[in-house]
Amino acid sequence: MQTLRNSVQLTGHAGIDPEVKTIGKDRKMARFTLATNDYYTNEKGERKEDTQWHRLVAWGKTAEIVEKLVKKGQQVAISGKLTHNNWEDKDGKKRHTMEIVINELLAVK
Repeated sequence: MQTLRNSVQLTGHAGIDPEVKTIGKDRKMARFTLATNDYYTNEKGERKEDTQWHRLVAWGKTAEIVEKLVKKGQQVAISGKLTHNNWEDKDGKKRHTMEIVINELLAVK
């Protein structure tokens, strides 16, 4: 069990062109969504598709690579880690989001 880590690997299609921001003087951050599909047969014998959407974020050099290579609809394979963020909005309502911080990326052209 010592070898288990917070690790995520996904292959899917980019849902949007990445949104890229520069933080501070020169550190980049890129965000985009990734759609993954799973197929199953229901009780009537019909083939069904289930699409899951994942929020992804990349920082620094990885964000620069995302900015150059990833476009909406493109097939992308990533590895990274799952992160959870909690905050209160301007109305005091508690909010929660989960996203994957990308460590490695492969964009298929």
